[in-house]
Amino acid sequence: MPHGLLDGLRFAFGTLSVLRVRVDRWDRETGGRAMIAAPLVGLVLGGLAAGAGVLLAWRGGPLLGAVAAVAVLAGLTRGLHLDGLADVADGLGSGKPAEDALRIMKQSDIGPFGVLTLLLVLLAQVAALAGQFEGSLRQGGLAVLTAALTARCALSWGCLRSVPAARPGGLGAMVAATVPWPAALGVSAALAFGLAWLSPRLPLALAVGLGCGWLLLRRCVRRFGGITGDVLGATAETAATGALLALAVS
Repeated sequence: MPHGLLDGLRFAFGTLSVLRVRVDRWDRETGGRAMIAAPLVGLVLGGLAAGAGVLLAWRGGPLLGAVAAVAVLAGLTRGLHLDGLADVADGLGSGKPAEDALRIMKQSDIGPFGVLTLLLVLLAQVAALAGQFEGSLRQGGLAVLTAALTARCALSWGCLRSVPAARPGGLGAMVAATVPWPAALGVSAALAFGLAWLSPRLPLALAVGLGCGWLLLRRCVRRFGGITGDVLGATAETAATGALLALAVS
């Protein structure tokens, strides 16, 4: 494997998961490759979470399987995306100018908007997955995998070259405006093709999830002037939730 691609994979796994990976390069070029390769992280983490969900659903019922899958995904990412979702909810809900909202998002505590958003999103994810596991173990496992892939695919769209950083420094500034749109489109198309091979319901869920993530992304760019690491995390969680809800109502 070419060193550039390997560096991108290491960057992706090192920043988007708890897996112990040595990151040799930390620059914008490598960050862009990492965001394009992010769905591979979703494939690994989603596979692990789906396995845990299937096992617990088999032995303890669909609700326990759904909780296990959501918990494993959160644990394997250090809760990074959920933390970003809470911070963005507090920033958007504050109603303050962009600079003040960004300062609120950077604080370590979580405000009422963040708590409420986390609660509702996690409930929605667990409820949607429980319904899928109730249908069948395979259906539930595929739903977990689809959500994980959709979330990481949304990161590619969040780092398009037309999307600026909201502030200097941090992961957001490192990866902002690094992904050409043909690469994001190609990754999405490849995922849609692969998911269609598993089940014809899954590509639509991917599209709905990416659409939900894109709506939040555009709102954040207009509100904050660009993206941050928190915005990317919130975009990923929103995309995953949108995909799960699409599967729940289809």
